[in-house]
Amino acid sequence: MAKAEKAAAIAELKNEFESSNGAVLTEYRGLTVAQLKELRTNLGENARFAVVKNTLTKIAASDAGVDEQFRELLEGPSAIAFVKGDVVEAAKGLRDFSKANPLLVIKGGFVDGQSMDAAEIGKLADLESREVLLAKLAGAMKGSMANAAALFNALPTQAAQLAEALRAKRESEGGAAPAADEAPAE
Repeated sequence: MAKAEKAAAIAELKNEFESSNGAVLTEYRGLTVAQLKELRTNLGENARFAVVKNTLTKIAASDAGVDEQFRELLEGPSAIAFVKGDVVEAAKGLRDFSKANPLLVIKGGFVDGQSMDAAEIGKLADLESREVLLAKLAGAMKGSMANAAALFNALPTQAAQLAEALRAKRESEGGAAPAADEAPAE
């Protein structure tokens, strides 16, 4: 690879690191081209799966300011899934593919600048999707607002009920109170 090609590859990788929400590093040794194509298809449009050269990737990761732990994982044949969107969805896709094809080994990665090991990527894959989590949050907020509205509505209702109970008690204890326009009987 010529020096200009290496510089271009490093610049491209650096750009991928900087523009991605996350990246998951894998070892793909033993997978066929057809299996890699299937993996790329399964990851969808928000992830780009690329086979990388470790030396160039280490330089690009260093230039992009990626955590040192991530660079240490670059051993053996490596491929990276660069994620521009929901990292959970990509982690699920990689986990599911690695279950069906044990030759794909998830080494680790980083999400929003924080490095993660393979176990943490697995935990990330166990999370529900962003849309589901947002829907649950919206439901919880709606429930809280409904409870607050019921509470605010209950206060005047209880005050009115209390006033009515007090009026009924006075009426039953002393009889009907004389009206202001009636004169007392002589």
